[in-house]
Amino acid sequence: MSVIQVTNLTFAYEGSYDNIFDDVSFQIDTDWRLGFTGRNGRGKTTFLNLLLGKYEYSGSISATVQFEYFPFQVENKENNTIDVIGDMHPDYVHWELMRELSLLRVSEDVLYRPFASLSNGEQTKVMLAALFLKENSFLLIDEPTNHLDMHARKIVSDYLKTKNGFILVSHDRSFLDNCVDHILSINKTNIEIQQGNFSDWWENKQRQDSYELAENDKLKKDISRLSEAAKRTSHWSHEVEKTKNGTRNSGSKVDKGYVGHKAAKMMKRSKSIEQRQHSAIEEKSKLLKNIESAENLKITQLTYHKSRLAELDHVSIYYGDKTACRDVSFTIDQGERIALAGQNGSGKSSVLKLMCGEALNYTGTFRIGSQLKISYVSQDTSHLHGNLTDYARISGIDESLFKSILRKLDFARVQFEKDISSFSGGQKKKVLIAKSLCEQVHLHIWDEPLNFIDVISRMQIEELLLDYSPTILFVEHDKEFCENVATKTVEL
Repeated sequence: MSVIQVTNLTFAYEGSYDNIFDDVSFQIDTDWRLGFTGRNGRGKTTFLNLLLGKYEYSGSISATVQFEYFPFQVENKENNTIDVIGDMHPDYVHWELMRELSLLRVSEDVLYRPFASLSNGEQTKVMLAALFLKENSFLLIDEPTNHLDMHARKIVSDYLKTKNGFILVSHDRSFLDNCVDHILSINKTNIEIQQGNFSDWWENKQRQDSYELAENDKLKKDISRLSEAAKRTSHWSHEVEKTKNGTRNSGSKVDKGYVGHKAAKMMKRSKSIEQRQHSAIEEKSKLLKNIESAENLKITQLTYHKSRLAELDHVSIYYGDKTACRDVSFTIDQGERIALAGQNGSGKSSVLKLMCGEALNYTGTFRIGSQLKISYVSQDTSHLHGNLTDYARISGIDESLFKSILRKLDFARVQFEKDISSFSGGQKKKVLIAKSLCEQVHLHIWDEPLNFIDVISRMQIEELLLDYSPTILFVEHDKEFCENVATKTVEL
């Protein structure tokens, strides 16, 4: 066991006035299975790159272990997998590799196939197996779940549960809960480490948020009450002071010493109240800094004139002589939120493309409502560029609603002026989701919308969909999201 010590770390990208990290200090035990969480753009991947020594920074990072980054950059994917493993870890022992692959349920034959021919899941498993074989290494695992189906996620999560010594960036709650024992979270104003899994951390955060909101409310009332009391006391002391130069109603002379003493006493009381008020304001200023909140949104979906929007009856889809899926049957009725499930390669994306009107070869019966308006969110974000104002105008959506949704999903106002092409992967996906929610349609179709999106935003999207109750057909491998959102699941 050893320690990774981070001391007074400060970092900003060249040309930027905003620090990603500002004088942060903490330490990590190299035996921990550490889940790394935080909103998109807060600096998770940046921190991993700082550990790898890719950027200059002020402060210090000290460690007695070597850092290994996942995913490994494979230079030539046409090489056989066994040669790619040799590039990752030249000194690996073959029987140890076979043991790791067996734990990950990867067959030996993948070693003698081109790496490019492996599925995303197989590539992920092979990389993890090779990297964990390295001695005295601490793995920096950056979003391994993207494009993995639920089955593969469970296998990889169970595998990581048997290991020690890694930081895992993942936005899948079930995945994190199963395999980590500490959480490192980048909050709005600080970085903190807690023992436990993601659900433990989230429960503690909600408890802390509730306490701070209650304290904030109490202090607001105290400040208001003290302000009124200070005004009244100050007013009374001035009135008493004025009587020093007058006479009593009875005509007798005023005792100026008594009146002055009384006025001074009242002024002292006023100062005491003012001091308590300043203390309450100072205490209040320490609260709510890490609460992730945003305004509620009003979104409406078009109502279709029939309850049934679409129907597939024993549909099989083909690409040339290859079958994408076979005998798919389900209906979409207004108000349903349907999760399309199945392992990678089972034809989920093909079904979505057929629904969106793409000309595919198919057999069976496919009916879709005439003049049905559909909003589609694809997996691909490479086409996004320009600023958000222009994007909203070109897309024909309400700019203020579009930006309100993005604000709810933790976009800072400064992002509104930047080019979308400079956004992180998660921020780009949020742009596509926000656009889709602004479109006046009868049906939303989303293909793996949550890839790269941070876990708190996922929960906010869940909340939005449950409040908004749109008709939606989606493919998503986040188990908890599907269980919380879907009213029906169709397994391919």
